[in-house]
Amino acid sequence: MNSRTAQRLSPDLKKRARRFAAALLAALALLPGCKFAREYLPAGAYNTSSTTDCLPNITLQDQAGKPIILSSFKGKPVLIDFIYTSCPGPCLVLTARMKKIAKDLGPQVGRDITLISVTVDPEHDGPKQLAYYAKEQGAVFPGWYFLTGTPQQIDEVLANFKLKRVKESDGSIDHIIDFFMLSPDGVEARVYNPDEIGPEAITADVQSTIGHG
Repeated sequence: MNSRTAQRLSPDLKKRARRFAAALLAALALLPGCKFAREYLPAGAYNTSSTTDCLPNITLQDQAGKPIILSSFKGKPVLIDFIYTSCPGPCLVLTARMKKIAKDLGPQVGRDITLISVTVDPEHDGPKQLAYYAKEQGAVFPGWYFLTGTPQQIDEVLANFKLKRVKESDGSIDHIIDFFMLSPDGVEARVYNPDEIGPEAITADVQSTIGHG
């Protein structure tokens, strides 16, 4: 619409146009996942446009050996990372950062958000190994799950994030060390690069998103 056309609108039409615009903005604010698509993010946090369901009906096992269907985590945001218990170093740093986030979030973990760590070495990481790892790292919090499954299941989970695990000749496993935030419908909404953003900033971003939800 050009400016001369706008000038010919009657006051009544202009008023109705303003009401329509206000109603449209209000409706967009209520759309699922919109609260994650904030324009201004801390450095190291990135919005994503994926539409893949990252919490499908795949049954894994948690550190207690309990079957867990990934889709059962839907309904609240999920912060997820990928580790393995014999990782020579990076996974320990990743888990330490997640532990800092869990401590800072306090009772919000489990109530307002779920934390998940998925092993990328299911051939060696069963529930027993994951439970020992969690205990050794001081990563035992209600609402934080360490998950394993068959190699095929883990590969399927990774594929939903467009990731692959690569075994190196020395036995180590090459994998991404980012944190992923999933919206309540299980779709990837945010990626945090831990080389660019600290756990405190991730916590603050999480709290600004869900703290009043």
